Amino acid sequence: MEHAVIVNGVTKSYGNVEALKGVSLTVLPGELFGIIGPDGAGKTSLFRILTTLLMPGSGTASVCGLDVVRDYKAIRHRIGYMPGRFSLYQDLTVEENLNFFATVFHTSIEENYDLVKDIYHQIEPFRKRRAGALSGGMKQKLALSCALIHKPDVLFLDEPTTGVDPVSRKEFWEMLHRLKTQGITIIVSTPIIQEARQCDRIAFINQGQIHGIDTPDRILQQFADILSPSGLQHDKAGRQEEYVIEVENLTKCFGNFTAVDHISFRVHRGEIFGFLGANGAGKTTAMRILTGLSRPTEGKARVAGFDISTQTEEIKKNIGYMSQKFSLYEDLKVWENIRLFAGIYGIPENEIAPRTDELLNRIGLNAERNTLVKSLPLGWKQRLAFSVSIFHNPKIVFLDEPTGGVDPATRRQFWELIYQAADRGITVFVTTHFMDEAEYCDRISIMVDGVIHALDTPDELKRQFHAATMDDVFQQLARQAVRTAD
Repeated sequence: MEHAVIVNGVTKSYGNVEALKGVSLTVLPGELFGIIGPDGAGKTSLFRILTTLLMPGSGTASVCGLDVVRDYKAIRHRIGYMPGRFSLYQDLTVEENLNFFATVFHTSIEENYDLVKDIYHQIEPFRKRRAGALSGGMKQKLALSCALIHKPDVLFLDEPTTGVDPVSRKEFWEMLHRLKTQGITIIVSTPIIQEARQCDRIAFINQGQIHGIDTPDRILQQFADILSPSGLQHDKAGRQEEYVIEVENLTKCFGNFTAVDHISFRVHRGEIFGFLGANGAGKTTAMRILTGLSRPTEGKARVAGFDISTQTEEIKKNIGYMSQKFSLYEDLKVWENIRLFAGIYGIPENEIAPRTDELLNRIGLNAERNTLVKSLPLGWKQRLAFSVSIFHNPKIVFLDEPTGGVDPATRRQFWELIYQAADRGITVFVTTHFMDEAEYCDRISIMVDGVIHALDTPDELKRQFHAATMDDVFQQLARQAVRTAD
C-alpha cells in the first residue's frame, strides 16, 4: 500500500458555511502526521470524514485503500478514533469501557493486550473506578487504550491532550512514538506547537483549505504569525497593600482522601495569580471552595473581604467565574447570553442594552450578536465567556483552564483580554496547563498532591529551580507527585 490515507479535493458545507474547500493530502504508512490550524479551520470535519462519520460534499478520500463512502464498514474495523471530547462511557468503570470497545470489534483485552499494556498498566490499578471519576490524564490513557484494543492500522487523534497537564502530555507523546515503531499510522491534530514539532510532517489548514504540507520546522516558520505569535508584553502589577484573597490552612477531605492539604497564600488586588498543578493536584477543588461552591473541611479564607464559610452568597456577587467547560448557554444567541447574565448579576435594566453593544464591539462579535453560541468557534466562545464573567466588574475573576483546546494566536488574544481586565483593577486567578501562559502571570503557585510546593514570580521560580523555562520548573515539581487522581 503506497499511501495509508489519500484525500483528493474534499469539500464539506454546513448550510452557507464552507468548512472544507477542496482539501487534498496524502499520508504514508507508518507516518506520524500532524494537522494544525486555528479554531474553525476544518480539522474536525476532515477527521469525521476520514473516520466515516460524515459524508464529503464532493471529492474523494480513502483510508487503507478503502473508499470512505463505499467501504465505510470495512474502514471502521481498520481504524481507531479518539475524538476531541473523550469517547468514554462516564458511568462505566475503566475495565468495563475497555471490555466494551473490545467486544464491539469482536476481540478481547487478552488478544491485543501487548499493544496497550504500556498504556493500560498505568491505569490498571484503577480498573474498578468509573471513567467519569478519573483525572484528565487518566481519561486520556483509557481513551487511547480503547481506540487501540482492536489493533487498528490507522489511528486518528483529534486534539487528544486538551485539558491535560504538561507531564501527562509528554507521557502521551512518548506513547505515540512507541506505537509508531509498531507500524501504526497516526494522524493527530493539536493546537500545541511543541507537539506539532514531534510529527514527521504537518499540514497547515486554515479557513477550510490546506496552505502547506512539510516538515514541522518549515511549516512553523512559514506560518509563524498564526502558529507562533510573539509573546505578550505587560507591566507587572505593582504590589497593592490590599489583599482580595487570604487563605490559611485550607483543607478539603473526601472520606480518607485529602484533596487540598493545609494550603496558605494571599493574592493582591489587581494581581494576575497563576494557580498551577498537574491533573489531580487539587487545583479545581481549591477553586471551588474559594468561589463558594464547596465548603472546606478545615482552615479559613476570605475572598473579596468575605468569609468562605459564612458569606458565600456575598462572595458570589463579587466574583466572576469561567470554567474549562464554558459557562454559556449553547442554545441561546450571543446577545441573549449577555442579557441573561446581566440580569443575574443585578445590572440595572437601563444599562444592559448599551453595555451589551459596547461589549460586542470591543470583543469583535457585533456581527454575531444573533448567532447561537453553539455555532461559534471555540476561541470566540472563550472571548464571550470571559467578557460575560466580568460584565458586572467583579473584584476577582476565577478562570479554570480557560484556553484549553485553542490555537496559539487565539490564546494570545485571550490573554490580551486578561491584561485589560487586570489594568481595570480586576484580580485574575487563573489555572492553566500552558507554561507559556504561566510566564504572563505576576506570581505563580504550584500544587503537588494537594500541597503548595512553590510560590513566587516566574523569574524567581526559574532562578530557584535553575530552570530556563516555567515548563522546566513544572516538570521538576510535578514529577514529585505520588497520587494520580483527585
